[in-house]
Amino acid sequence: MKNFSTSSGTPIVHSFFDDATNTVSHVIVDKTTQKCAIIDTVLDYEPNAAKISFISADKIINFVQKNNLKTQWILETHAHADHLSAAPYIQQKLGGTLAIGEHIKKVQEVFGKVFNFGTEFERDASQFDHLFKDGETFKVGNIEAKALHTPGHTPADLVYVIGDAAFVGDTLFMPDFGTARCDFPGGSAEEMYASVQKIYTLPDETRIFLCHDYLPEGRTEYIWETTVAEQKKNNIHVATNKDQADFIKMRTERDTKLGMPKLIIPSIQTNICAGNLPQAEENGTQYLKVPINKF
Repeated sequence: MKNFSTSSGTPIVHSFFDDATNTVSHVIVDKTTQKCAIIDTVLDYEPNAAKISFISADKIINFVQKNNLKTQWILETHAHADHLSAAPYIQQKLGGTLAIGEHIKKVQEVFGKVFNFGTEFERDASQFDHLFKDGETFKVGNIEAKALHTPGHTPADLVYVIGDAAFVGDTLFMPDFGTARCDFPGGSAEEMYASVQKIYTLPDETRIFLCHDYLPEGRTEYIWETTVAEQKKNNIHVATNKDQADFIKMRTERDTKLGMPKLIIPSIQTNICAGNLPQAEENGTQYLKVPINKF
């Protein structure tokens, strides 16, 4: 866990790194009210035995409880393909409103068919408590916040701007690693480029918090905080001296060489259901589907 202190009136961000999936979850605190938002949580999943556990989620729960914080929001930046969300488990323990972007409906429609979920699967995003529209404002305690629709990685990605901090999900990585892939269904390198330009309209001093770091060659420490100015100057894919055509060509060619995330099959079918695992069957066991030759 790494702590970031800020000046009065801006959020304090506590970040939790999950080694198994290279995922960073964030607890965003308004010190004046002790209210918090929790972004992009992780449910531990051991794929060889299909076992779940709550070690990562319990670290966040224990932190919130120990510091007497009141959970106001549990936020997803998108339906993750590389880890299962622990949002329902954390909500059960801490309360809060579980939210995602309204375009999750498009992702549900696509992957509902991939997993042959049938008519019983609601594709209206009713599994979530709240669906954010682009530009919608909200608050974490007394701190002003806004949701920005940033498609490209998926059709439903959001950036949450909370005070002077932006939580960008998988849209951007650290400047020395670049940007996220755009080859999932509904992804678009063209939209990704436009979404990054949208982020770049934020003040240069805006702190950017990432959802992942993959420790590129030449770096020995995991990092997940940068700034808008740093991204604009140094991002190897989308610095301001990189034009759209070059980015689309690079991103498209690069994506054809990438393998699928190792947890995409359990992750997607769980996360489009707001992190809820399938109902147990008549023998009391829960089952995940494995579609053959679909990815």
